[in-house]
Amino acid sequence: MFYWVAKAILGPFLALFRPWAEGTGNVPREGPAILASNHLSFADHFFGPLPLPRKVTFLAKAEYFTGRGLKGLVSKAFFRGVGQIPVDRAGGKASDRALATGLRVLAEGMLLGIYPEGTRTPDGRLYRGKTGVARLALESGAPVIPMAMVGTFELMPPGRLWPRLRIRPGVRFGQPLDFSRYAGLESDRLVLRAITDEIMYALMELSGQEYVDEYAQQAKNRLRAGRRLAPLPRRAGPAPAPAQIPEDGRPAAAERPVASGPGPDGA
Repeated sequence: MFYWVAKAILGPFLALFRPWAEGTGNVPREGPAILASNHLSFADHFFGPLPLPRKVTFLAKAEYFTGRGLKGLVSKAFFRGVGQIPVDRAGGKASDRALATGLRVLAEGMLLGIYPEGTRTPDGRLYRGKTGVARLALESGAPVIPMAMVGTFELMPPGRLWPRLRIRPGVRFGQPLDFSRYAGLESDRLVLRAITDEIMYALMELSGQEYVDEYAQQAKNRLRAGRRLAPLPRRAGPAPAPAQIPEDGRPAAAERPVASGPGPDGA
């Protein structure tokens, strides 16, 4: 109930920014679906679900629920009230718990929102997706709807407390992506990576962002250390088209994506 009350209260305020939306008809009116979004700004939480008549439950970072003082209390009350679910991003068993939570939301026939990049972009570019979204798609059988936020980075970039009124934010919903043909291969890292890359490619096409073949958190860590974002892991131009996986479910040797680091991707 609080979700719809909050949306009704915030709606007139958000309308001041003249938000726009395209492709809302691609989001099913009933049944489970995964909304995979790029993550430009804190404002994404508001302007992404705004044009949809259904409730969207996001997997939100646990820090939103653990703050102290008045600000922490307000943040915790708000995110719990609108049905957001805290997720520990530490990896390992925490990632498995996040996956189980997402599967429970989908099993209830709801819309699940997820940011495959894992964190907000530090510079407005689109970063490499983590494969948790692919595991959710395969284990639930739910379609993936690419949800591309546009303009929210300029509206409210990292570190800015108040949005810019002159920026008009928007959201584009892409065609549903069906990965049911790969059911049963959720433990295959190559398949998970290929599926994730296909989702990120769709987001790049919808958002018009430049793609960086690196995890956003790695870029943020370098910035915190006082280093510039090195061009080495960056692919010049757009992201390559995702590999086509044959009917047997395994990429051909020449098409298999190259892992950029040791160990499996986090959720």
